[in-house]
Amino acid sequence: MSHAWNKLQASAERLRGVHLRDLLQSEQRFEKLSFNAAHLLLDLSRQRIDEQVFAELLELANERQLDKAIKSLLRGEIVNPTENRPALHSALRMPAGTELIVDKANLVDGVQATLERMTDFVDKIHAGQWRGYSGRAISEVVNIGVGGSDLGPLMVCEALHEFKPQAADGVNIHFVSSMDGSQLSNLLLELNPETTLFVLSSKSFGTLDTLANAATAIDWLVERSGLNRELLIQQHFIGVTASPEKAIAWGIAEDSILKFWDWTGGRYSLWSGIGLPIALTIGMQGFRDLLAGAHAMDSHFAQASYEENLPILLALMGIWNINFQDIHAHAILPYDGRLAHLPAYLEQLEMESNGKSVKHDGELSDQRTCPILWGEIGPNAQHAFYQLLHQGTEPVMSDFIVPARRYEGRAAGLLEQHQLALANCLAQARVLALGDAALKDDSERPPWQRYAGNQPSSVILMETLNPASLGSLIALYEHKVYVQAVIWGINPFDQWGVELGKKVANDLIEALRQPVSGSYDQATDGLLAAIQQLQEEN
Repeated sequence: MSHAWNKLQASAERLRGVHLRDLLQSEQRFEKLSFNAAHLLLDLSRQRIDEQVFAELLELANERQLDKAIKSLLRGEIVNPTENRPALHSALRMPAGTELIVDKANLVDGVQATLERMTDFVDKIHAGQWRGYSGRAISEVVNIGVGGSDLGPLMVCEALHEFKPQAADGVNIHFVSSMDGSQLSNLLLELNPETTLFVLSSKSFGTLDTLANAATAIDWLVERSGLNRELLIQQHFIGVTASPEKAIAWGIAEDSILKFWDWTGGRYSLWSGIGLPIALTIGMQGFRDLLAGAHAMDSHFAQASYEENLPILLALMGIWNINFQDIHAHAILPYDGRLAHLPAYLEQLEMESNGKSVKHDGELSDQRTCPILWGEIGPNAQHAFYQLLHQGTEPVMSDFIVPARRYEGRAAGLLEQHQLALANCLAQARVLALGDAALKDDSERPPWQRYAGNQPSSVILMETLNPASLGSLIALYEHKVYVQAVIWGINPFDQWGVELGKKVANDLIEALRQPVSGSYDQATDGLLAAIQQLQEEN
C-alpha cells in the first residue's frame, strides 16, 4: 500500500468512535466542505471526515497522478487499454470552433457535422416533413435500444419533458428495450404504422435484443401496410450506430443514419446521435444547452484544483467510504419526480464501468472497487427502503439530489409542494447523520424508536433542473467514475462481463431449438429440457 493509503487507514482507525453529530459541531464545517461549480453545489459536510482526512485524500489523488490521468482522458490518449481506444465522450460536447486533434484530425469537426445532420432530422420531423408510406406526417417516434442507448435518452427525456418547444408538439417519443417483446407488443397496439418512425440505436448494429425488436417492428409494418420490407425500412427507420456499413446492409438508407464513434462507450453516448430522442423532445437548442452544461463541468474538471474540483471530491468521498469505512452500498435519492430514471442510469454508469476486480496490470485487485448502487425518488423511497437506512444493520452512503427552485410563476400549491420536497430531503439527510440527536424531543424512547445515525451522505443542490444543469450533473458523475477507476487502477471503459453473457446467450438460442444434448451443466440441461417439454405440451 502507498504512503497516503496507510495514512488514511490510520485515520479511519482514529475516527472509528467519532460520530457525525460530533463532526458537525466543527466551526464553519459547511463553508469548508461545500463547493460550487457549473450550476451545482456539492455539500460534503455530512461525510465522516475531518480536515486531516480531507488532506490525506488529496494526497492520495496526488500519489495516483490524477492530474496526468485527467489530461490523458481529455486529450484523447488511450485510456481503454483492453480495446486500445481513447474515451472521448467529453469531445461530444465541445463547442463549435474548438479543436481536439487526435490522429491528426480535429474530432470536433466530425462531432459538429453529426449535430448538423441531427438538426436536419429534428427540423424535418418537427415540421411534419418526414412522412410515412401513406404520405402522412410522422407523429410517433419509437427509440429501440438497450443499455446506454436506452437508459440515457429515456432518463433525460423524462427529466426535461417540460422544456418541450412548441415545434415539438404533436411528436411523441416512446422507448423500447425489453428483449422479450413485451414493451413493443403493447406499444404497437396503440400506434398507427402510417405515422410511426423507429430509431434503431445500436453501436455495433449487432445487438440481438435491439435487432429482435426491430424485426418485430418491420413485421408489423409489413402486415399492416401490405408493402415490401425494403421500402418500409427506407421510410420508417433511422439508424444511430458506430457501424454504418452494417446499418446500410440491414436496409437503412445512408442518408437516414447518424454516426457515432467507437471511442464513445454506450453508457457515455447520450451526447452523440444516440441523443436524437432528446433533441426531438426538447429541440436542438435544448440539446445544445445540455451539451453546454456538460462542457462546463468538463472545463471545471480540467482546470479546478483538487481541493475545489467537484468530480474529484465526490470520487474521493466514495473511496473513503468504500475502502476505509467498509461501506459497500450506495443509495441515489433524487427529490424531484422528473429524475425518476436517474438511479437506474447511474447504476449502469457506475457498476458497468467500475464493477471490475482485475487491474490494468492483469493482477486481481486487493481493494474493494465499485459499490452496489440502487435508488428511487426520495419521497417514494421514504416509504420503501428508508427503514433500512435508519435502523438496519447495513451501513449505506447516500447521494441526495434536489433543485433549489421549481414552479416559479406557477400556482402557490405547487410552490408549497416543492418546499415540502426540500424539507423532506434536508430532514432525511439530517436524521441519517445525527440519529436521535436530530430530534428536539429528548425524552426517553424504547429501543425500537431509537436512531443511531452516523450514515454519511452528500447533497447535490441544483440551482434549478434545466438542460444545462442536468448536463452538468451527468458529467459530474461520469468524471467521478473515472477518478475512482484511476485510484483503483482499473479500466472503466470496457465491459467484458457484459460481452460474456451475450456470447453464452447466442449459443443457448440454438440449444433451445434442438433436443437436449447434455452438453451443458446439470442445471442448464435440466431447465432446457423443462422448457422444451412445456413448449411441446402447448
